[in-house]
Amino acid sequence: MYKVYINGTSVFLCSPEEAATAAFQAGKNKFNARYTGKKKMIKQYLDLLDKNKDVRQLVLSYPEPETLWQDFQACFRVLEAAGGYVVNSRGELLVFYRRDSWDMPKGKIDPGETPEQAALREVREETGLQQLDMGAFLCYTYHTYPQKGERILKKTWWYRMQTTDEQLIPQTEEDIVEIRWVAPETWLAAGPVVYESILDVIQSGQKG
Repeated sequence: MYKVYINGTSVFLCSPEEAATAAFQAGKNKFNARYTGKKKMIKQYLDLLDKNKDVRQLVLSYPEPETLWQDFQACFRVLEAAGGYVVNSRGELLVFYRRDSWDMPKGKIDPGETPEQAALREVREETGLQQLDMGAFLCYTYHTYPQKGERILKKTWWYRMQTTDEQLIPQTEEDIVEIRWVAPETWLAAGPVVYESILDVIQSGQKG
């Protein structure tokens, strides 16, 4: 199963068996459809999501989910990024505030870089942390956005990282206005504005 955020809407690409579960039942502003095998159908739903901001969830199913995923990606220009779920010696998580939402360090993978190398570089550039121990791969997130008339699908690789550094230096040229260490459960309970994809990464990080 694949989960993609489009304009804040959760889009799930899965098998018919997965689509039939209770979590994916159709309802108000929730759509559940069988993929016909023609990319035109995907594009029609993308147009719907562009026009109707009230859609909360879209589930597309197909007996061959990997084929559905390949057809879905073909409707976008795919870019890859990498980032870090960074914790300190007290078990606190690094988060920062930019562009009206809380986020975590991540950025585009440069030519010749591995995802691991890009994740470490982006964390160092955006936070000022230098002493970083790379941990295991955590999860992928997917979200879309428009750019110069194109639809972009961004795939982000997320990795666990640990640091003993304490000094944080926000990269202001990347619009980071505040950076801090937080206890995830307590912080989230206060209701901060956080991207849905970042919430998914935090949830994945807290499981391990």
